[in-house]
Amino acid sequence: MTASLTAMFGYQAWANAELFACLERLDAAVDQPAVREMLRLVDHNFVVADIFAAHLAGTGHAYATDGRAEPPPLPDLRAAVAASDRWFLDYVDRVSPADLSQAVAFTFTDGDAGRMTRAEMLTHVVLHGGYHRGEVGRILRQLAVTPPWDTFAVHLHRAEPARRLRVAG
Repeated sequence: MTASLTAMFGYQAWANAELFACLERLDAAVDQPAVREMLRLVDHNFVVADIFAAHLAGTGHAYATDGRAEPPPLPDLRAAVAASDRWFLDYVDRVSPADLSQAVAFTFTDGDAGRMTRAEMLTHVVLHGGYHRGEVGRILRQLAVTPPWDTFAVHLHRAEPARRLRVAG
């Protein structure tokens, strides 16, 4: 399980970096409401990851909702997401299989009670990130911008080019 989580969070860090590189290349003439919406989606994804990191660490967080009224500027958001990706990679590197099966009770930002295992929370963070990167990709396509090729298979084959070798069998 930890090897799979390490692979998934490595993929997420790569996909986030690819997305930020694409967003940084956008021309200043691009539809600003669309850019703001993309930043809002990326920021929401960051906030949710930050909230779940707090749940995993057993600490509180400062969020009253699952998003901020105004997303930070792109360079600040990129730095925050990169730090979050590093935190999750470090966490899955050191978490034990027994800890992954431990259920953690928490409160959602809407006040409802929640309970998930650590493995479920980590899985949620990765899947939630893919969902929102997909939304940003849709907006990029509407702006006639090619989004990054954000798939786990692409990540694995770029990270390990030897996987592209033909294998008999």
